[in-house]
Amino acid sequence: MIRTIGLIELNSIAKGIETADAMLKAAEVNLILSNSICPGKYIVLISGDVGSVKSAVEVGKNIGREYIVDELILPSVHPQLINAINGATEIGDLNAIGAMEFFSIATSIVAADAAAKAASINLIEIRLGFAIGGKSFVTLSGDISAVNEAVEAGSSIGKENGMLINKVVIPSPRKEVFEKLL
Repeated sequence: MIRTIGLIELNSIAKGIETADAMLKAAEVNLILSNSICPGKYIVLISGDVGSVKSAVEVGKNIGREYIVDELILPSVHPQLINAINGATEIGDLNAIGAMEFFSIATSIVAADAAAKAASINLIEIRLGFAIGGKSFVTLSGDISAVNEAVEAGSSIGKENGMLINKVVIPSPRKEVFEKLL
């Protein structure tokens, strides 16, 4: 069971690759993502126990130094979080849809975790800067009251740090819209 995730976002792809390697060599962590993202940035996302993730992120910060755009250590993550980041969520019933859009990748991850912890919803996807200009977004589903509660909880994270772009709740989406999210 994944307990903690760590993220480093850099504005150099070459330095990002070096940072990912150093982080994996520094501690017993699992690599979730190590990719270039728009616009010419690089993210390294790892998981493991709290101590290992903290150690690996510290090493990553020392390697990445002036190229670091953002960083994150998030303990006690919701079990749905990693599947949503990997786009591997299975959603059954057609219910309400919520979407939250952010300027920051780290904010999106923290917001998705808060949303999933706030209400009984299903995280559909957490899109992290791939082909969307470096922005990120979270989509989720559930009954209308749960989606409203989750979107409010998640979007409040982005409101607090100024990274929220927009949020929506769609009460009864058309089937075609819902299917395109999966």
